[in-house]
Amino acid sequence: MATCLVTGGAGFLGSHLCDELLHRGHRVICVDNLETGSLANIEHIRNGQFVHVNVDIIEPYFVEESIDFVYHLASPASPIDYLRLPLHTLKVGSYGTHHTLGLAKRHRARFLLASTSEVYGDPQEHPQRETYWGHVNPIGPRGVYDEAKRYAEALTMAYHRQQGVDTGIVRIFNSYGPRMRPHDGRAIPTFLRQALQDRPITVFGDGSQTRSFCYVEDEIRGLIALAESGYHNPVNIGNPDEFTLLELATTVIDVTGSRSEIVFEALPVDDPQVRQPDISLARQILGWEPTVSLREGLRRTLEEAGAEKLIGAGE
Repeated sequence: MATCLVTGGAGFLGSHLCDELLHRGHRVICVDNLETGSLANIEHIRNGQFVHVNVDIIEPYFVEESIDFVYHLASPASPIDYLRLPLHTLKVGSYGTHHTLGLAKRHRARFLLASTSEVYGDPQEHPQRETYWGHVNPIGPRGVYDEAKRYAEALTMAYHRQQGVDTGIVRIFNSYGPRMRPHDGRAIPTFLRQALQDRPITVFGDGSQTRSFCYVEDEIRGLIALAESGYHNPVNIGNPDEFTLLELATTVIDVTGSRSEIVFEALPVDDPQVRQPDISLARQILGWEPTVSLREGLRRTLEEAGAEKLIGAGE
């Protein structure tokens, strides 16, 4: 049994990661100050091998017991959050990553940084390979998130090269599933919430911009495979099936049986026009690829989360 520390473990992806690690028989230390995570995401866990520690990782923190793996997922990740918390987002990417890497070094643990496809910015290469360096606006409104993750990647590689820390980097593309926050501003939870209430579905621009959506079960399987691989350079983990946002909106309407109409709004600043992972490396070194289609993933999300949670009743 390995002991795994998960920062951001009460968030959407983090809580699913905690579930799967526990399912595999590991001990899990969930570190989350609940700034954007929620106790509701982990309240179902009834396992003696699970503990939640409420600390803010931008300050130094310590864990007494031995740790084998560190999964560093903590960060504001939705546009609403990082626009509301720009300085905190930068501090989590810098101070938080530094403190967590230091903890991994002290415990001689394998460290996995959860980075993002946003390091590619509005890409001029399509699909995006790990060797592409990106096209990012560092002073735009999205820059606090993009640059926090780019800095975290550089810091992770510095700890690996100079300090000998066993590190890995996963670049996560759009993920979805149960426990998404209905009002976090991202496309799938927003479209589902609007469709379930038969309200107009708001598509930015003309809806021609593309995204690739990976169901959470596939995403978590990829993260764990990379953490256990010993590979050090960045790896894309995402679903290479590419959809326009207009196609996503019509699929959501169909899956939910909604009577919603589609309306168009102004495109946000620096909104990427395309997003599609090249997962050749993940296939090669991990034997990983996603198995859940968008339509199936949306159906599972509806069944497992339930309409009330997807609508955000009581928020």
